[in-house]
Amino acid sequence: MVHMPARPLPIEGELFAIRTIRKDDADRLQAFMTSLSAESRYFRFLDAIRELPPQLLRCFVEVDFTRDMALVIVQGYGEADERVVAVGRYFGDEDGKSCEFALAVADAWQHHGLGHHLMEELLSSAASHGYQRMHGDVLAENNGMLHLMKNLGFAVRYSSEDPTLRVVERQVAATA
Repeated sequence: MVHMPARPLPIEGELFAIRTIRKDDADRLQAFMTSLSAESRYFRFLDAIRELPPQLLRCFVEVDFTRDMALVIVQGYGEADERVVAVGRYFGDEDGKSCEFALAVADAWQHHGLGHHLMEELLSSAASHGYQRMHGDVLAENNGMLHLMKNLGFAVRYSSEDPTLRVVERQVAATA
């Protein structure tokens, strides 16, 4: 699967669409990034960055879909003011058997199911690309993400490298 066509995603009376990220999403992605609270940016990047540097922004929208995946959930799909409200991605590991994910949801839409939908799509995509396991690092204080991961069947363990991190991992083909 190279690109996922936009698919409607009705949540709490609002209509969103979930689709693969595109090169023309750069400005929308940067606007999403700067709209996040400092805490949400820190939870996503493990750093206090305010906006994405141009080179990183380009990497985020120019995806090698043969081994990686990047999805967005947009509000106002197809409208001139379409807004990114959530981003999820995975990067294939060098072993070709596992991948690492990352996820961010706009503060106003956290705890409304968007992260769950993104993760289900990422897990499905990873399975179709032949990956067997998905993993990620989550800050120990990011209770919302840890709760989501547990609900999706991820095992949570302490990081042997950093006591402030938790490592989350699961088989990609397991039923959520």
